[in-house]
Amino acid sequence: MIAKQLQNLGVDLRFSSSGEAVRYISMHGYDCLPIPPVELAWSVDGGFSIQDSIAKLPYLFTNFCRQVNTEVRNMLEYEPDIIVSDTRLSSLLSAELLGIPSIVILNQLKLLLSPRLREVKIARIYERLNGEVLGTMWSLADKILVPDLPPPYTLAEHNIWDISTVAGKLEYVGLTTPKIHVNEEQISKVAQFLGLERNRPIIFIHISGPSNTRMPLIRTAIDACKALRSEIQYVISEGNPRGDTSPKKLCGSGWYYEWCPVRDEIFAMSNALVLRGGHTALSQAIQFGKPILTIPIENHGEQLANSKKIAKIGAGIVLDAKELKASQVTNAMHEVINDSQYQQKASVLMKLTEKLNGIENVVKIIRSYLK
Repeated sequence: MIAKQLQNLGVDLRFSSSGEAVRYISMHGYDCLPIPPVELAWSVDGGFSIQDSIAKLPYLFTNFCRQVNTEVRNMLEYEPDIIVSDTRLSSLLSAELLGIPSIVILNQLKLLLSPRLREVKIARIYERLNGEVLGTMWSLADKILVPDLPPPYTLAEHNIWDISTVAGKLEYVGLTTPKIHVNEEQISKVAQFLGLERNRPIIFIHISGPSNTRMPLIRTAIDACKALRSEIQYVISEGNPRGDTSPKKLCGSGWYYEWCPVRDEIFAMSNALVLRGGHTALSQAIQFGKPILTIPIENHGEQLANSKKIAKIGAGIVLDAKELKASQVTNAMHEVINDSQYQQKASVLMKLTEKLNGIENVVKIIRSYLK
């Protein structure tokens, strides 16, 4: 979205990336130069893996040096006015070496360990230290743009706050997640197709993530929905891209999709959402002013921290996926629907996002550097 707006304004763009992203960017009509990949190791539960990353250090260092060399060569050839980095240090270092202004867009300044590791004191110390070290590196940029809400409503506060080395360079630009645009005619058409009554509560249960973490929760959610009050309608999406797109009827006023082709319409018409806690999904929920029940993947540090912040703000409830019972999910869904305070807080966040257009703000800042 940012690139498209810049291109529409006549700005000449060139990308650099690695892996599948090169093909994806090129497919959208942009010139993309391939660079060597540098990928840290992550554990199966979504946390940063210290042990595996240390084992990869020789490879990471070699490829990082190759990245910088490639980036410097590309910048010398292209002679850009500004370098925009999406969480890549090599771009910032290359720009610094050549004296080219740069900005970085990211909402994760440090490597977040899993909650299980964070119970160990030495791990917490390491996490703080890596935040300060990485903060020093991110500070090579002229500006650090955070695609999130400003304090005290920052969703990813756990990844951003309390890092002294970035002081003075942080700028909260607002959410950059593209807002879903569906009109009333589309929404009404889907509601009519599913027989959903708009004057009765609707809950959309949209579960994402790896299949081995997704399916147990979906089974629990199906059991939980059996105990919902009769006036509550619900739609469950399995989130399987290869799944059947035809809905299956469940007990009561419920529907089940393996893959939901009308996700946006159901998202928009729902009175409450059940989500994992990823930043993108929560951003979209906030943009629509929806109260949220979050059930993060067990030991997934980022999802858990995002979810706790939503609960802290008062726009939703967070449940622990470990040993989760269907009755807990039922009770939480009833609470989110019944207690108007959740809706009120969600509306406050929605109004804030309407004042802060993240994409437009980033475009404006980039243009300020152009000659």
